[in-house]
Amino acid sequence: MYHSCERAVAEAKEGSSDDFLQKWILSLLWALVHSRRLKDVKRGIEMLEASLARTNSSLPKKGQLYLLAVGYYRSVDYMTSRYFVDECLMIAPDWRRAQALKKTVEDRIKDLQGDDTGIGTVAAGIAAAGIVVAGIAVAGVAGVAVVAGWIAAALTRKK
Repeated sequence: MYHSCERAVAEAKEGSSDDFLQKWILSLLWALVHSRRLKDVKRGIEMLEASLARTNSSLPKKGQLYLLAVGYYRSVDYMTSRYFVDECLMIAPDWRRAQALKKTVEDRIKDLQGDDTGIGTVAAGIAAAGIVVAGIAVAGVAGVAVVAGWIAAALTRKK
């Protein structure tokens, strides 16, 4: 799908109107963030972030934010997806598609928080890694053993 969009964008750059080019760029970005290939999704995210960083971008900000939220959702970064869908809803609070995506993202986050392998565990792991690094820097090898024991106990505790 996105290959035909890429060709259309390349053709539209050669003498077509800005509206026509914008339509095909949005189509390409939509195809990339909805791709089954994670590599394509990440490419779409990178293109969207670059477009948002440009102050002279002709693409509608609402659509860019929504597509970023979709891309991050599809790349399993639910927290970032929620951030971008919230930004989108600040611009267009009544947009039903964005409202539906927000509910889907929040449901997914809620599901993962109840799961032992979910976001809570990941956050504990990240915090544990930070504690280990701090333990190495402050207390040396002996302190690391103590910190590692704390981490093991914290991760094995039931909620």
